[in-house]
Amino acid sequence: MNFASVRIITDDVDRLVEFYEKVMGVSAERPAPVFAELVVPSCTLAIGHSQTAQLFGTGSVVGANNRTVIIEFRVDDVEAEYVRLKPFVDNWVMEPTMMPWGNRSMLFRDPDGNLLNLFEPVTEDAIKRFRGRH
Repeated sequence: MNFASVRIITDDVDRLVEFYEKVMGVSAERPAPVFAELVVPSCTLAIGHSQTAQLFGTGSVVGANNRTVIIEFRVDDVEAEYVRLKPFVDNWVMEPTMMPWGNRSMLFRDPDGNLLNLFEPVTEDAIKRFRGRH
């Protein structure tokens, strides 16, 4: 089994695509106006319009209603990412902070309120834990 993607459902695909293109530093692939994918070697972030939710069953997903999932990206330098993203991120939850498990993390919300964590493993144990992962 391979983990394929995480999909965010939204009422404004263009707005979220523009935001995530800035965060991830890649251009989205747009196979349909109501759907986009941002692909990096380690994962794919899919963004679908709320109109597509009907395909999964009425009421199965609701856009801009997430308070349980954190979308996480490992970065080489969390401080540099903080400086790069600060001008266009409007909702900061946590500035770069050392976590008890050895990562330096920062958290912010996308325009729909979804929580993102950009982190850098910094302790020897944390670095070891991520060695070999994409």
